[in-house]
Amino acid sequence: MNLLTVTNLSAGYAGKQVIKDINFFVAPKTIVGILGANGCGKTTLIKAIANLLPHTGSCQLDDTYLENASPRQLALLCGYIPQKSGISIDLTLLDVVLMGFNPKLSLLQSPTEQMKKEAFDALCSVGLGSRKDDNFQQLSEGQKQLCLLARTFVLKRRLLLLDEPESALDFRLRYETMGLLRTYVAKNNAAALVTLHDPSLALNYCDTLLVLSDCGLLGELHPFSTPISKMEPLLSSIYGTISLTTLSTRRGEKRLIMIKEDDDC
Repeated sequence: MNLLTVTNLSAGYAGKQVIKDINFFVAPKTIVGILGANGCGKTTLIKAIANLLPHTGSCQLDDTYLENASPRQLALLCGYIPQKSGISIDLTLLDVVLMGFNPKLSLLQSPTEQMKKEAFDALCSVGLGSRKDDNFQQLSEGQKQLCLLARTFVLKRRLLLLDEPESALDFRLRYETMGLLRTYVAKNNAAALVTLHDPSLALNYCDTLLVLSDCGLLGELHPFSTPISKMEPLLSSIYGTISLTTLSTRRGEKRLIMIKEDDDC
């Protein structure tokens, strides 16, 4: 059974259609990456699914159509992490993560001790437990992204929507963050939909890749099963001529690497 089914999804802004008639499904315990050139609609797709943009078509999560869900119900089902945090006031890291419980709390209700423990555990899972009392504003952009990831984890939502989570992370943290997502979706029978700029990162951590271009979905790739000979033409259509090669790590694990070739003049 599919966790998320997207049907004929179209959306845009300022009178301009950015994505049109997008169809795909997401299975439980998977990470789906969204690839494409700048301006192709990756962020628009994520925001439309999160019900943050007007759209037509449907997004069904389990038995719930997200466009018909209340803000509270949507917040309980989906966790959304934008490119920028949007937090401009002074808060401790623990307070930021505790905000993840807001959909479960009434207007004047305070977080419980159990919630505080779970929030601290979430901070520890992203390597920020020792900084729980620090000011969120003093973090680097990469550390802020990790803190927001911890905030998203606490409610154990079925669907995570992340817009370029790797953009502010260094090389090591990019791979560690994708590993955290892999652990989360497996443990919680959940799924993650992630826009990415780094194709090599996507090829090695995503079960499915959605390739976008010019308002539409060009195709889907499954890096762990699709032959390289079939992936190269589709990726070349958005990045220019590329080659894929497989390397082995010291532990014998296979890794896909994408190499950009010089295009013919």
